[in-house]
Amino acid sequence: MNGEVESANASRKQISNGVSPTAAQEVTQLLADWSHGDQAALQRLTPLVYEELRRLAHHYMEGQQSDHTLQTTALVHEAYLRLVDQSRPSFTNRSHFLAVAAKAMRQILVDHARTARTQRRGAGARKVELDEAPLISPEQSGAIVNLNDALERLASLDSRAAQGVELRYFGGLNQDEIADVLKISTVTVRRDWVFSKAWLYRELGGVA
Repeated sequence: MNGEVESANASRKQISNGVSPTAAQEVTQLLADWSHGDQAALQRLTPLVYEELRRLAHHYMEGQQSDHTLQTTALVHEAYLRLVDQSRPSFTNRSHFLAVAAKAMRQILVDHARTARTQRRGAGARKVELDEAPLISPEQSGAIVNLNDALERLASLDSRAAQGVELRYFGGLNQDEIADVLKISTVTVRRDWVFSKAWLYRELGGVA
């Protein structure tokens, strides 16, 4: 099995939803209110959004060094700022928010992974301040960049399958949540995942 995919998969465990239906409905309602211009809704939404982002960020930090708290916090803060810094937010529900959060997490992690690789090579690398420290380990950086590049190639072949991988890997969404976001059945989600996993193994030079 491909080492890069194994490394990436080992760094993330499928996390449980951990959100009650009532809490999920509250997030959906507040997102809708905020999207319609209710700034008070954003104030009530912030702690709930932070909890969602912490849930998404946590599995990336699992297996990292024990002093990773600062990096986890930085990841959550950066994702939060990207998500709320919108003049016209248009989140329709909690699943939609998680999908956008997954894309934000992917971009943040890939940006940091590319920076980490550049610094390891040392060519023209600048000194990195504490608050700019890599959010992922050097071992993970190569796997994440390679997976991201492969996902972009997969998207040109099958955009829905690539989005499903993004939602599962970078967003930690379960099959039902992915089905809700993509407006497809869970059977289709499972079928796409089987195809995507096999394709990525081959693309990255592994053996399924």
